[in-house]
Amino acid sequence: MSNIKPLHDRVVIKRMEEEKLSAGGIVIPDSATEKPIKGQVIAVGTGKVLDNGQVRAPQVKVGDTVLFGKYSGTEVKLDGVELLVVKEDDLFAILG
Repeated sequence: MSNIKPLHDRVVIKRMEEEKLSAGGIVIPDSATEKPIKGQVIAVGTGKVLDNGQVRAPQVKVGDTVLFGKYSGTEVKLDGVELLVVKEDDLFAILG
């Protein structure tokens, strides 16, 4: 994959695949599944520049699994891989 370095408070995420089976064992077709709202952090910017000029370090790091909004960020495709670039403020949680 290309080397990507997000700026400031941006985070690059690779979406995780959603389950293709329902709880009852029924196969869900791609057309009926929604885009996943969790993914793995691939790259992190240097942090958010605050009003006073200081930089707040990011709370997420490369390798973290995160939850984000359904319509968050901008989708990009690099070397055939679909990625999502979001502001750190658009992330809801880090999954353990």
